[in-house]
Amino acid sequence: MANKFRNLSSKLFQLAKSSFSRTAVRPRMSFTGRIGFYGRNRKLLGALGALTGAAGLLIYALESSVDASTDCVHPPHQHWNHTGLLAALDKESVRRGYFVYKEVCASCHSLQYIAYRNLVGVCLTESEAKAEAESITVRDGPNDEGEFFDRPGKLSDHFPSPYANEEAARSANNGSYPPDLSYIVSARKGGEDYVFALLTGYCDPPAGFALRDGLYYNPYFSGGAIAMAKAIDNEVVSFEDANVAASAAQIAKDVCVFLKWTSEPEADERRLLLIRVTLISAFLIGISYYIKRFKWSALKSRKIFFIPELEAQAKKEAEEAAKALAKAKEQECNKCENKNENKE
Repeated sequence: MANKFRNLSSKLFQLAKSSFSRTAVRPRMSFTGRIGFYGRNRKLLGALGALTGAAGLLIYALESSVDASTDCVHPPHQHWNHTGLLAALDKESVRRGYFVYKEVCASCHSLQYIAYRNLVGVCLTESEAKAEAESITVRDGPNDEGEFFDRPGKLSDHFPSPYANEEAARSANNGSYPPDLSYIVSARKGGEDYVFALLTGYCDPPAGFALRDGLYYNPYFSGGAIAMAKAIDNEVVSFEDANVAASAAQIAKDVCVFLKWTSEPEADERRLLLIRVTLISAFLIGISYYIKRFKWSALKSRKIFFIPELEAQAKKEAEEAAKALAKAKEQECNKCENKNENKE
């Protein structure tokens, strides 16, 4: 497939090159006003269009070849409830996903770009979020005496890292560094589909695939060997809602929705803003069309003609009118002088 696109792009490039080398002949036109930039540079524009199309096809071919040559299985697409243009995140699923993260994922992965105040109204109430924040200890300072001190967490504090530094994290995970999960859905190709497939895709390695000690096989991970052990399984957590089964698929789905929210906490607000902008724009467009169509129609549709004969006739009539007006004024002045002489 990639070879076909490369051949097609090379042919288009040769066509564009030959178009550049030809001598453009200006066509004869009956109306000189039609001879503009397009008429003078038709060959040039055609060549530029061919080059643009060839570049687009080449980029698509390279992207397809890269996808086809990856060393992992492509994650299947899942039907998420929040993927629609006007669809909102399932807040119940976000709350359950936060509980799964706290019970399962927080021991290795951090959420350094999420503060406890972000949980208010989404995952927890304000009092619950304050209690969660106060359960951690934050190194703060310096104080008035220039010393650092430990204090309970506040809503403005971010989630703490489970490890003191990167070296400690690698030492505890056989040399692998657990990534931060704040933007993991946006940072990975496939988004939540990839995270869901990774969490539920653990299986036995195929024949001939050798794994080192401390690694596990996952076909959705690049290379197939991953340092993270299988963390999601049936009944690994217990939900407060008894109507929701704590299956591996449900747990993985909830934590993926939660990580989607951490990647875009303002997604629902943007969708609401889109609805407001659409409604206001529809009203303003209707008003603008009314003004354009009915108020300015006389000015937009009028035509002004310049006819020399009419201009000369109008000029002659204006001169005659000026002479008549001057003559009338002169007669009035003569009458006034005659009256003054008779009185004397």
